[in-house]
Amino acid sequence: MNLKTTDLASPAACLCFNLRRAARLIARDLDGALKPAGLGSAQFAVLAVLEEAGPLPIAQLAEALGTDRTTLTRNLALLERDGLIAYRQGNDKRRRIAALSAEGEKAYRRALPLWRAFQEKKVAGLGAEPAQQLLSLLSQAAG
Repeated sequence: MNLKTTDLASPAACLCFNLRRAARLIARDLDGALKPAGLGSAQFAVLAVLEEAGPLPIAQLAEALGTDRTTLTRNLALLERDGLIAYRQGNDKRRRIAALSAEGEKAYRRALPLWRAFQEKKVAGLGAEPAQQLLSLLSQAAG
């Protein structure tokens, strides 16, 4: 089935569908690249945000990842089970803050070179300038 079209009025040109399709395919490839580190792309994303931003309340972490809290909770449960994140209480007892554990930092460091190799390969396939343009367009589309 050919889904390629230049007719923006065609359902085959649906931005949402095409972005989700591309994201699923790229995530599948990244899952394979990260497999030696024992992480999936969604888990790596959580660890990367926590590494970059530091401990975050669950709501802020969900916002940073662009995901809903239910999906994030499932991913956090796996990371907690594996000892890669830890929780602490916020000022309000109902507010939990997620943070990388020492094991989580090690897992992130193991996965980072695998992610970098994957990223370099994808950027090389697109070209550096189109990759930058794509990031800019995605940011505009999401904003």
